[in-house]
Amino acid sequence: MTIPLTTRWVVVDIEGTVTATEQVHVVLYDYARPRLGAWIEEHPDDQEVASAVRQVRELAGLPATAGVDEVVRVLHEWMDADRKAAPLKTLQGLVWQHGYAHGELTIRLFPDAAPALRAWHEAGTHLAVFSSGSVAAQIALFGHTTDGDLTGLFSRYFDTVNAGPKREKPSYDRIAEELGTAPEGIAFLSDVPAELDAAAAAGWRTVGLARPGEPFADADFGPHPTTDSLAHLQVVPQR
Repeated sequence: MTIPLTTRWVVVDIEGTVTATEQVHVVLYDYARPRLGAWIEEHPDDQEVASAVRQVRELAGLPATAGVDEVVRVLHEWMDADRKAAPLKTLQGLVWQHGYAHGELTIRLFPDAAPALRAWHEAGTHLAVFSSGSVAAQIALFGHTTDGDLTGLFSRYFDTVNAGPKREKPSYDRIAEELGTAPEGIAFLSDVPAELDAAAAAGWRTVGLARPGEPFADADFGPHPTTDSLAHLQVVPQR
């Protein structure tokens, strides 16, 4: 069934929406896990790394003198629990950037994703990303897909640091303000009903992605129009 969508902006989630969850939880997580400790040790003077490590200690209740091994233990626990902790996302993003830059990582998107994103962009719809992964990680991911470099399709990137938690309405209020667009001129695509609920509460239009084999494939999407492919969206730029 085709879902008509007239909008100025389309904001997309990443995992479960444009790429399979396993691409993040297996490919990316498995790459980062053994490299986090070495990255921290090799970049002691990097302010971004130092700030992230300090935040890990604070959030985990570790003493300020806790060593790298203790910090990494916490990071691994958060990864196992899929916790969307900002310092974890920052450190993962830095490690992934290195992997992409050295040709060690490439992300496979769903077959319908790149053609749809390109078509919407060429038709004049503005595209943005809102993901729990850091902005740096988002840019690196879309720059190194099996469909090529897609970063030129996106005008803005948002994460839990510059926007806020994905399941809370104020985050979507903040993004709308940043985009300079009325809420009704923004559509959010996600596989997580709670995220769609928060976006809808902020006045956004929403579409759920219930992709076979994904964690939320059989979830209750309630009032949100739902599809299993971006190819089923008929996006028309709002003038």
